[in-house]
Amino acid sequence: MEKHTIVWRGIGIEITYTPKKWGVTDHIELRTEGKTPLPVTETGYRSEYFPLGSVAEYGDAAAFVTAWLDHEAARKGWGGAQLSLF
Repeated sequence: MEKHTIVWRGIGIEITYTPKKWGVTDHIELRTEGKTPLPVTETGYRSEYFPLGSVAEYGDAAAFVTAWLDHEAARKGWGGAQLSLF
């Protein structure tokens, strides 16, 4: 198991990465400071399984998660964690 900490668009994120979980999948857990929402979670926590080797294609878990968040933010038109009243 590996632990990484990144700051993505001003949001601190703790990444826990378990390669080859059960020998068949890669596992990523995300936790944000203060349970701040991300484009992949409204609660600041996400546990996700990916096909074996997916993370290694990006070099490491930090690069993989950054690309995943960038992709989902662009896809959803995500403007940030701040809620809008209007």
